[in-house]
Amino acid sequence: MKLFKLCVVAFAVVLIATAGVAVAGETLNAVKARGEIIAGVNGSVFGFSMPDEKGTWRGLDVDTARAIAAAVFGDADKVKFVPLTAVQRLPALQAKEIDVLCRNTTQTLTRETANGLNFVQVNFYDGQGFLVPKKLNLKSAKELDGATVCVLPGTTTELNVADFFRANDMKWKPVVIEQTAELSKAFFAGRCDILTSDVSQLAAHRAVAPNPADYMLLPMVISKEPLAPVVRHGDDQWYDIVNWTVMALIQAEELRINSNNVQIQLKSKNPRVQRFLGVIPGLGKSLGLDDKWAYNIVKQVGNYSEIYERNVGQNTALGLPRALNAQWYEGGLMYAAPFR
Repeated sequence: MKLFKLCVVAFAVVLIATAGVAVAGETLNAVKARGEIIAGVNGSVFGFSMPDEKGTWRGLDVDTARAIAAAVFGDADKVKFVPLTAVQRLPALQAKEIDVLCRNTTQTLTRETANGLNFVQVNFYDGQGFLVPKKLNLKSAKELDGATVCVLPGTTTELNVADFFRANDMKWKPVVIEQTAELSKAFFAGRCDILTSDVSQLAAHRAVAPNPADYMLLPMVISKEPLAPVVRHGDDQWYDIVNWTVMALIQAEELRINSNNVQIQLKSKNPRVQRFLGVIPGLGKSLGLDDKWAYNIVKQVGNYSEIYERNVGQNTALGLPRALNAQWYEGGLMYAAPFR
C-alpha cells in the first residue's frame, strides 16, 4: 500500500512538473529533422497562393505558411510549397505528404470527422458567388436557369451550386475541370456561361482575365466558406502551433504591432505586449517553441493586416475590402483568444 501511494505521489509530481510544457509530437519532430515545413497550397490563385514571374511564392495562404515556419524555425523561408488540386489536397495531408494544408479550404463537419482532419483558426472568411460576363446583362443569380457552370470537382463549391439550383428549381449543366488554371481558361474562352467559386477566388480569376472589365460578380452570395489551414487528427502539439500562429497574426494587429515597429515594441511596458513578444517568458515553452516565436512571425511576415493588404487588399488587383475579415472591434470576425 505504501509503495502504491508513493507511485501515485510520484506520478502526480510528474504531471505537475510537466503541466504547461509541450511534449514534442510526431509532426514537429519530423519537421525539425527535415529542416523545413512542407505546405500544400493551391498554386494558381492570384493573391492567395501562386508563384510570381520570378518563381517566388506569394499570397495570403503562402504568408500563413511562412508564418508557421517563422514560429518553428525563426526563419520564414524554411518552407517548401507543394501545389495541389482540390481533389489531391486532403489525401495528400492524410498520407503525410505535407505537414499542413494552406489552400483556401473550407471547414466542414465531414472533413473534421470522417476525413480525420483538424481546421485551425480561420484566416479568411468567404462565401460562394458567381462571375459572369457583363454582356449577359444579369442582375441576380436567380436568372441563371439553364446556364452552363464551370466548377472545380471535390469541393464544397460543387455541392453548394447543386444545392442552389435545386433549391431554386432551376436547371444547370456543370463543366467540371480539376485544375484551377484550366477552369479559368475554359470560362474566359466561353466554354461555360458562368464561373462559380468563393468570391475571393472569383476576384482573383477576374484580376488575371484578358479583359477584367468585361466581367462582374453577381451580388448574391450563396454559402458560408470559413477558410483555414488544416492539419491531421492525432497530433495536438502541431495543431496548437499552427492554430496559435494564425491567432498571433490576428493578435499582433489588435495590439498594433507590425513588422516596422515590433523591435520598438520589445520595450513596451504593456504586459500583454510583453507576454506576446516573449519579453515575459512562458508562452513559447507551452508550444514547444522559442519564446520569441510570435516576435519572429511579426518581424519576418507581418501582422494579419499587413498580409491581407499586400496580397488581396483594396490597393491590389483583387481590391477586396476587409468586410468579415476585419477585426472584431471593427465589425468583423477576426478575433484571437487571449495570449496568457
